[in-house]
Amino acid sequence: MRILVLHRITNKLIRYELGIDHALHDVIYVGAADRLETLPPELPCTRLARPDTGDIAEEVLALVEGMPKPDMVIAMSEFDIIAAAQIRAALDVPGDREADVLPYRNKVLMKAEVAKAGLLAPGFLSLAEAFELAPGAGPWSGPTVLKPLDGAASANVQVFATLDEALEAVRGDGLPDGGDLAGYEVEQYVQGPIIHADGLVVDGAPVALRISRYVGTCLGYAEGSPVGSVQIEPTEELVTWTLDCLAALGIRTSLFHLEGIETDEGPVFLEVGARFGGADVVDTFELATGLHMPSRFLQMITGSADGSADVRPDDPAARYGWFVWPGHLLGSEFCSVTGEQPYRDSPLVWRWVQRREDEPVKLTVSYSDTDVPLAGIVGPGPTDVLDAFLRDLFASVVVTPLTPEETAHAPVQHG
Repeated sequence: MRILVLHRITNKLIRYELGIDHALHDVIYVGAADRLETLPPELPCTRLARPDTGDIAEEVLALVEGMPKPDMVIAMSEFDIIAAAQIRAALDVPGDREADVLPYRNKVLMKAEVAKAGLLAPGFLSLAEAFELAPGAGPWSGPTVLKPLDGAASANVQVFATLDEALEAVRGDGLPDGGDLAGYEVEQYVQGPIIHADGLVVDGAPVALRISRYVGTCLGYAEGSPVGSVQIEPTEELVTWTLDCLAALGIRTSLFHLEGIETDEGPVFLEVGARFGGADVVDTFELATGLHMPSRFLQMITGSADGSADVRPDDPAARYGWFVWPGHLLGSEFCSVTGEQPYRDSPLVWRWVQRREDEPVKLTVSYSDTDVPLAGIVGPGPTDVLDAFLRDLFASVVVTPLTPEETAHAPVQHG
C-alpha cells in the first residue's frame, strides 16, 4: 500500500516505526522540515518538506503532484484532519471527506450533533448568531465562554459574566486573535469538575478506554496555572456516555479525546477531538492499559493488527496521573522552580521533568515536557491519593522567571 502521512507531531509520541510496516508499505511523510527531523533517520520512507507558510492541503498537493496516487492519507494531528480530507477528495483517495470531519473540528457543529442525539450539552451560538440577538435576549443567563470554533489548548478562550458582556467586549476590543466572527462561538459556562475520556474505537466498538478527571483546568493553564489529571473509575454511565457522544459525531474508527463536565444531571458534553490527548495522556494511558494509542491505531488502519487488543482491566489501586506547569506567561525564557523537593522524592512520582535554571522554556502555549518548567507522571496509586498529591504539589511549588543576569549567575543544577 502507498501511504501518505501528514506529519506534524513528534515521532517520540507517535512511534511510526511501530505503527506502520515500512518494509511492506511505501510511506511518504510530508511536513515542515523540523518535524521531519523527528523521524528515525534509518526509517525507510520518502520525506517531503513543505514550506509551512500557506494552506496545508495546497502545499501537500503541490509536493506530490506527478507521484503515484496514495491508497491512504493519514493525519494524526487535529490541525491536519481537514487538510487530509481535502487531499483525499482532490486525489480521489478513499476515506473521510471534509463534511465527515467537520463535526469534530467545529465546536458549534459538534454540540449541535450531540444535542440532537439527546445528550446534555451547554447552550451555544455561533458568534455571528449571537450578534443578531437583542440585549438580554440570549438563550441562557450567567457566565458565558467565548472560544474559537476549531481551537485547542484553550487558546484565545475567554469567560465573561454574561452573554451581553461577552458581546460588548468583542464590539469594543475585538477578538483575542484579531479574527472574524465566523471563527468564534459563545457557549453557556457549565459549572462542575471536568473529565476526559481517551481511547480507541474500531467500527464503533471500544478497543480501550479510560476516564480521567482534571486537577485544575486547561483554561487555567492558558492563564498561567498548572494543570493535571488522574484516572478515575470507568463507570458504566461514563463509558456509555462516551460511546454515545462518539456515535452522535460519527467517530467510528479513530483515536479520541473527549471532554465533559460532571453535573448532578449527568455528564455534559464539552468538546471532542478525533486524536489522542495532549500532555502525558498517551503515556499514562499506556501505563494503565498496556496499549500505546497512536501506534496501535496505525497498526489497525494499515492492516498490521485487527480490532482486538489485550488491554489490562482497570485497577483501582494502580491508576496514573500527569501534571504540567505553564511557561508561556513567564515573560522570560528562564526560570527557577522552588518548593518541589519533597514531591520530587515521593515514591508516587513515576517521571519528573524539570528545567534547569540555564535551560530555556517555550514562550508559546505547550503541554510538552520538553518545553515547560515542570511536568511529570504520578502513579501507580488510587485516584484519591494521586488527586491529593497533585493538589498539594500545585499549592506548594513556585515557578519564578529569571533575568538573563540571574541565569548567568545561577548555581549549576544536576538531575
